[in-house]
Amino acid sequence: MFSSIAPLARLNPFYAPHFQLAQQDGVRKRAEPAEAPTTRRSLAAASASEEYSCEYGSLQFYALCGVGGVLSCGITHTAVVPLDLVKCRMQVDPQKYKSIFNGFSVTVNEDGVRGLAKGWAPTFIGYSMQGLCKFGFYEVFKVLYGNMLGEENAYLWRTSLYLAASASAEFFADIALAPMEAAKVRIQTQPGYANTLRQALPKMFGEEGIWAFYKGVAPLWMRQIPYTMMKFACFERTVEALYKYVVPKPRSECTKGEQLIVTFVAGYIAGVFCAIVSHPADSVVSVLNKEKGSSASQVLMRLGFKGVWKGLFARIIMIGTLTALQWFIYDSVKVYFRLPRPPPPEMPESLKKKLGLTE
Repeated sequence: MFSSIAPLARLNPFYAPHFQLAQQDGVRKRAEPAEAPTTRRSLAAASASEEYSCEYGSLQFYALCGVGGVLSCGITHTAVVPLDLVKCRMQVDPQKYKSIFNGFSVTVNEDGVRGLAKGWAPTFIGYSMQGLCKFGFYEVFKVLYGNMLGEENAYLWRTSLYLAASASAEFFADIALAPMEAAKVRIQTQPGYANTLRQALPKMFGEEGIWAFYKGVAPLWMRQIPYTMMKFACFERTVEALYKYVVPKPRSECTKGEQLIVTFVAGYIAGVFCAIVSHPADSVVSVLNKEKGSSASQVLMRLGFKGVWKGLFARIIMIGTLTALQWFIYDSVKVYFRLPRPPPPEMPESLKKKLGLTE
């Protein structure tokens, strides 16, 4: 058995180095596995079912996770609309908006302070819908793919599992986001086009039909799928690393407040990487939604390598803060609704026995 499992573990580019096992006194023994095949996390949730408002992997669990996604994405993206507006204008008109501070100054001089809130309505609606799908479907696909792999492989390939689940969720989330994102960019980057969502929607439909709302979905996938894969996989592994190497006590001994601080820190670290990975596609989306008749490839060729990185610093500040707050709000919603919050993954006992790591 060892000869078949060990090479698989080593070939996985995301495996935990040498499966470091922390042997601690007083750790509770694992619950005996149920007769039906279940994941380790389901067992962990089941063993403490009296503490939770619902069962891990139930429809109620997924629905409430979706509510958490609505609140985390809708609130945070709306809160940073001024920064997002300046970032978009820097991407589509770098000669006029030369830097973050210059962009804010020009915008306030031309439109007043209220001008910084342009596009708040499509931002709130669009990203609330995206958050519903992103977080809700992530939990669905994580359980689905984990059960398909089995408990042992789900542990060995857990980062690959996070990547696949988040990519699948974001595919659907971007279809929900695309119409509002297109309207937002038109409002923010085309002076005089429309000042409100009610003005923008009929005008866009009259000019280009339904295509106006979905022509940016492919660039959105280019931007958001790598972003979300990084967001979830980096977050999950960072939380795991923080509890293993930084936090001086096990997660089970941390208060809810201390756990939420770890969530925030891990979210910010993940957000920085998210911003870098997704920024070139974000630049293409901003220009594409402003222009009529252009394709993503044409915009990419025109911007060039240097052009697609315009506004990166603003995006790092925005996305780092956003991602940290989103994870903090999402985890807080789970705490409020008393949802199961499985601890960082541990090697299953069955795998330890196969690898000869336990007596």
